[in-house]
Amino acid sequence: MEMMIQASYFLAAVLFIVGLKQMSSPVTARRGILWSGVGMILATLVTFLDPTLHGVFNYLLMALGIAIGGGYAWQKGKTVPMVDMPQMIALFNGMGGGAAGAIAAVVLMRAIGQADAIPGGSVSMVLGTDVAIVALVGAFIGTISFSGSLIAWAKLDGRFKRTSLVPQQHWVNLALLVLVIYIGVKLFDTQSAGLVMLFFALVLLLGVFVTTPVGGADMPVAISLFNALTGLAVGLEGYVLDNAAMIIAGTVVGSAGTLLTQMMAKAMNRSVWNVLFGGFGQSAESADPDVIQGSMKEIQSQDTAIMMAYASQVVIVPGYGMAVAQAQHKVWELCELLEEEGVKVKFAIHPVAGRMPGHMNVLLAEAGVPYDKIFDMDEINPEFPKTTVALVIGANDVVNPDARNDKTSPLYGMPVLDAALAENVVVVKRGKGTGFSGVENALFYQENTQLLYGDGQKIASELIQHLKKL
Repeated sequence: MEMMIQASYFLAAVLFIVGLKQMSSPVTARRGILWSGVGMILATLVTFLDPTLHGVFNYLLMALGIAIGGGYAWQKGKTVPMVDMPQMIALFNGMGGGAAGAIAAVVLMRAIGQADAIPGGSVSMVLGTDVAIVALVGAFIGTISFSGSLIAWAKLDGRFKRTSLVPQQHWVNLALLVLVIYIGVKLFDTQSAGLVMLFFALVLLLGVFVTTPVGGADMPVAISLFNALTGLAVGLEGYVLDNAAMIIAGTVVGSAGTLLTQMMAKAMNRSVWNVLFGGFGQSAESADPDVIQGSMKEIQSQDTAIMMAYASQVVIVPGYGMAVAQAQHKVWELCELLEEEGVKVKFAIHPVAGRMPGHMNVLLAEAGVPYDKIFDMDEINPEFPKTTVALVIGANDVVNPDARNDKTSPLYGMPVLDAALAENVVVVKRGKGTGFSGVENALFYQENTQLLYGDGQKIASELIQHLKKL
């Protein structure tokens, strides 16, 4: 039996790793998700047979929890609108961190119960120093990921808009972190269940306090970071439980999430430290429009359609505004009409476009856009000087040329899409507001830029109708 269980865990780990590798390409991502899901189901079912679960008799309650949680996740995954996908990812990721924290809480409370029966007993004496350290670190990481992800979900969903909870928020966070570490050290030699509960309560509060100042522009990085922390917490608690599947799955998710976080931060020319403690994105002041040379020029949809119909190449830059308008299907229909006219069409994706990593890729894939038409920033930037029309739909900060040209801009140094270098730039916007960073976009004032005001889906429909009439 033991050999079969370990072999099953090994197979589940292989499925996790292969599935993650498949997710690196949009062409195989769906298959990778299915393989990873099969691995997770296998690991979960085999765990019920694990002899280390002796003394556990509430299998019915466990099965009921799996059924309720799995059923809810299945239903939400099938029905959630693409514009709400970042919120769902943040919420479900938080549940993983909470589960790891809950495991640590159970382990610590059991250890305290056993320590009570030993004269001078303590958590470290019952668990061993190494296991106790890992359990506490996993408890800290998983719990902070849980509460932090819930705040990220609330911010993305528009339910929570505050950028501070107390004066001198960052100093309060530092003091709270020191207190949590102090209590964590005291837990090694304690028999107090109250101290354990205080530890978890303070870590939950720390997660809230750390995430609250993070601005909307930084939320993709924050979500990726919490994903990495959840994976790490699961791996650590796997060590505590001596569960190979948890160790491997958590390590894979944690390392992949860490790499993604670093890539996202690099794409914004930011450090992870600055994302969490810099407060960027929630207090940046918009540049004075009077300082920017030029003026905003409006264009009508009919003139835009004519310009695009006679273009040699059109590059479409999607952003969160396209997601809000749910315009991806109409945009792809527009592209098909342009290609029928002999126009070459490409899509340009910035690494932090949208509200989560890969948000725009998911939207375009949902609309059926072929993968060979979707290009990342490094691939597409050399194409802009050869582009007749760059059509920017709902994107803002990721096409701001001040990130390259203006050293006084809060965005300076952030790699951006070079849409400004196209022969003509048409920006689809619902109004004259700034992007998530609150920084005025110099692109809108360029001589070669014209603004097409309106809802993304409505504008795309109008362009389609005008093209059909040409």
